[in-house]
Amino acid sequence: MELYDYFKFAAALVFVLCLMGGLSYILKRFNLGQGSMISPADKRLKIVEVLPLDARRKAMLIQRDDTEHLVIFNASGETVIETNIKAPAATKKKGKNEE
Repeated sequence: MELYDYFKFAAALVFVLCLMGGLSYILKRFNLGQGSMISPADKRLKIVEVLPLDARRKAMLIQRDDTEHLVIFNASGETVIETNIKAPAATKKKGKNEE
């Protein structure tokens, strides 16, 4: 193989990777990869916080409307620890200069 053939191969590889990245960006941008067309402002369910407990378990705080639920996920399933936790009111976080 000549140097020109290696250059053609590298250029084709970069081109295909750019096409894949562009398609991925478009799917994420227009929310087409998840199967639902709900706008982010209309979504009622979100993950507030995830805390890894160990290699196999993690605690997750899930919010639906104004109610939060604490769930532990592990390899064998999930366990609901606490439900109907009232979401705290939005508080202003202190910056580095506001201490």
